[in-house]
Amino acid sequence: MESDNTSINRRVPWNKGRLVGQKAPFKPKDIWGIRVRLQMEQRTRELALFNLGIDSKLRACDLTSLRVRDICQGDHVAARAIVLQRKTQRPVQFEITAPAREAVEAWIRRARLQATDFLFPSRIRKSGHIGTRQYARILHGWVRDAGLDPRAYGTHSLRRTKVALIYRRTKNLRAVQLLLGHQRLDSTVRYWESRSTMLSRWRSRPRYDE
Repeated sequence: MESDNTSINRRVPWNKGRLVGQKAPFKPKDIWGIRVRLQMEQRTRELALFNLGIDSKLRACDLTSLRVRDICQGDHVAARAIVLQRKTQRPVQFEITAPAREAVEAWIRRARLQATDFLFPSRIRKSGHIGTRQYARILHGWVRDAGLDPRAYGTHSLRRTKVALIYRRTKNLRAVQLLLGHQRLDSTVRYWESRSTMLSRWRSRPRYDE
């Protein structure tokens, strides 16, 4: 009887085998691999979502709720855009590279979107645009197709990718703060340090027998 109670009380930790905390940014080779796959398979919407996610560095809620007019000037995607962040209610500016502009313009033409339309509309959500969960499912598909560990990546991975590359080159946290739209520098410091702390804990975690 005592052994039965022991087995009942021995619960599996919710985070067993999971990588929790900040998600990893994509490496250049991963970006290239995902982008080429999307291009070859002519997944126009996903290519636009992937490229714009990297360039904009927006949170999932802000990226999925973009309207065409937010990034377009007339019939063309602008080289630079300003978006009001939902979380902080502060504007953030970002550049849109030529590959991203081409991908987004191709998607707008294919979907026949108007200036007031959501850039990534949904056919099932009442809000009119794809939700953050749908965005996460799409991203996990990219991760699996690239042969990466889905536990290590999330929608925040796209937000972190470009700033991670810039930080490696410059070690300039102030630039990272501006790019991410953080209000305070200490928030950026905690944001960056938490990633390295999480990874060290993940690597040193006890291994469970399957």
